[in-house]
Amino acid sequence: MFAYVIRRFFYAIPILIGVNVLTFSLFFIVNPTDDIARMHLGQKHVTEEAIEKWKHERGYDKPLFYNESQSGLSSITETIFYKKSVRLFVFDFGYADDGRSIGKDILERMWPSLAIAIPVFLVGILVNISFALLLVFFRSTYIDVWGVIFTVVLMSISTLFYIIGGQYLIGKIMQLVPISGYDSGLSGFKFLVLPVLIGVVGGIGSSTRWYRTIFLEEIGKDYVRTARAKGLSELTVLFRHVLKNAMIPILTGVVVIIPLLFMGSLLLESFFGVPGLGSYTIDAIQSQDFAIVRSMVFLGSVLYIFGLLLTDISYTMVDPRVRLN
Repeated sequence: MFAYVIRRFFYAIPILIGVNVLTFSLFFIVNPTDDIARMHLGQKHVTEEAIEKWKHERGYDKPLFYNESQSGLSSITETIFYKKSVRLFVFDFGYADDGRSIGKDILERMWPSLAIAIPVFLVGILVNISFALLLVFFRSTYIDVWGVIFTVVLMSISTLFYIIGGQYLIGKIMQLVPISGYDSGLSGFKFLVLPVLIGVVGGIGSSTRWYRTIFLEEIGKDYVRTARAKGLSELTVLFRHVLKNAMIPILTGVVVIIPLLFMGSLLLESFFGVPGLGSYTIDAIQSQDFAIVRSMVFLGSVLYIFGLLLTDISYTMVDPRVRLN
């Protein structure tokens, strides 16, 4: 298994390098540093002196890939590519355009994101799988039909409707929880109830239908008919056999999401005023702080690739035959 994990890890390295190079090209080749300076300064008539000053203060006045004015290793290290792209591989995110430490901001903002994302993730899995198993148990009945209609309706409703409707009904009319805001510690629980509830409800439709499809595919196989022929109850067949054998497709969707929890939810954090990584990214885009945007794109790529690696490892635990591939 160790050799399998190492092999998968080395497969991920070229992908991460490719994403890094592509991101760098989009930010600095397609969009030159002079244009970045003009967008950030936001003035109609920007002087060349102001542009050069802005670039010098942020290290954008260096060559892209090779510095002819330097000798030896400095000809490579004293470049924008090394300073702004290569150093990301050691998680040196540098500083934002306003001088703040990006790494420090990430460490501070990851906790509010996790405070919302982890409950949404855990409660969502429990609710969605349970609901899907319920529909499969009553398959081809009115419960199944109306359950599918209900999930389709939930899928058809925009997440914005859940957010705005939840804020208005639960926060303003019923006044059960605050509409927005955040606080650390136990006092922050009241601020998390509504976004967690909306996050779970918003994912019921698509996730339940997906799990239901997986379970229906498994329940028609020969081993299920054999289990029934041995006298096992339908509940035992569902939980002991169908759920167990459906774990690989379930893990495909579940494990990949785990690292992305770190990144937070853009909509939930923005509408509920939660100072997480999602709102951090939105604020950076609005303020045209490309240093933060580049860092978040790279961090998201690392976490996504890490999620794929976790998926491969989880496959080997559920089905050891995967190790041979």
